Amino acid sequence: MTAQNDPLAVVILAAGQGTRMKSSRAKVLHELCGRTMLGHVVEAADVLSPERLAVVVGRDGDQVRAAFDGRVDFVEQAEQKGTGHAVKQALPNLEGFEGDVLILYGDTPLLRPETFERMQALRKETGADLVMLTAIGPIPGRVVRDADGRVERIVEAQDATPAELEIEERNTGVYMMSAPLLREGIANLKDDNQQGELYITDVVGYAVQNGRKVEALLLEDGNECLGINTRGDLALATEEMRRRINARHMENGVTFIDPAQVYIDVDVEIGCDTVIEPGCVIQGNSVLGEGVHLKSQCVVESSRLDDDVILGPMAHLRPNCHLKAGVKIGNFVEIKNSTLGEGSKSAHLTYIGDATVGEKVNFGCGVVVVNYDGIDKHQTTVEDEAFIGCNANLVAPVTVGRKTFIAAGTTVTKNVPEDALAVARSKQEHIEGWVSRREARSKKSKK
Repeated sequence: MTAQNDPLAVVILAAGQGTRMKSSRAKVLHELCGRTMLGHVVEAADVLSPERLAVVVGRDGDQVRAAFDGRVDFVEQAEQKGTGHAVKQALPNLEGFEGDVLILYGDTPLLRPETFERMQALRKETGADLVMLTAIGPIPGRVVRDADGRVERIVEAQDATPAELEIEERNTGVYMMSAPLLREGIANLKDDNQQGELYITDVVGYAVQNGRKVEALLLEDGNECLGINTRGDLALATEEMRRRINARHMENGVTFIDPAQVYIDVDVEIGCDTVIEPGCVIQGNSVLGEGVHLKSQCVVESSRLDDDVILGPMAHLRPNCHLKAGVKIGNFVEIKNSTLGEGSKSAHLTYIGDATVGEKVNFGCGVVVVNYDGIDKHQTTVEDEAFIGCNANLVAPVTVGRKTFIAAGTTVTKNVPEDALAVARSKQEHIEGWVSRREARSKKSKK
């Protein structure tokens, strides 16, 4: 897209303290659908392939720098003197740059790349010097137009007259303009307002007063510009993001029994003809193949499920699991950092941790792969077609050979050779008359 437009730079304002979040974490690092607020904004901006991308940080700048080191350039705003002041701090990063500059905010994660592309297209088609993004909704800044309907200026709610407060079209604070106009406008900002701050919004009025052409692009969906200031805002934005994610997967051939009750992170990939039942949570960079069936109440964390895997109900894949084609996992099975080969299965009540499992292996009910000795984690290998009986313990590190049969109740502490039966349990004994003697002692003690 940018090849057809002027070179682009992006400035993201992320220096706000976010006090209403009541958190020790930087506001823009709070997550929705598996990605931080700022991460969503950076990803959307990256679609336009900007030549420069600067993030303005403040009090919590060290946290933001650590999270985005190497991905963006950072600018420090030591004092909070308004959005105009924040952009002013970024101007040195734009030295020598003469293309377009897109101004964004680290706490508005729902804006789509397509919206930025529409702003680029409008600027190109109309020859506008500045394109601003507007919306209908509960946003403080009012868009004041002249008698001919042209944008005249932006007025903040605290500085607006009663008549201006009735204006429905609002300013989202997102702008695209030439770098020279941005430098000129910032240089002429004044702090003669109730807050004593420099507003980037005043660049709009400056452009109009100096004969520059200003165009406004009205968002069709006002939710897209939702800014996050509280936990409640974060919940609303997360709900909207989740709807988008689930809609995208349905468009790609995934079936949801109830989309409102499925929670999928933004980076998850799912193949067609997969069916997902209510209550499922799929997180991180998980990849699900085609024809997968997730039964209700399953949790999948950063794992891979190949084609035709069946999982659940109420199963849990912790990170770094790989279930190969045709694997079947039933209820109350937990798997962690393990690979299960094609056609293997574990029907219920089993824990498999730090294991490499071959093809067509069967885990009976109550099996535990004992991977942790209190200090270190250890690996277990189960080769093809092994049968692990109910309530068996595989104490790692251990290898169970091909076509081995582990008897129910066995605790395996050393390697089992191929084609063997492993039995390790006490011999059953009967003490006749024990119950009667016990009952007699009990009656005697009560007298």
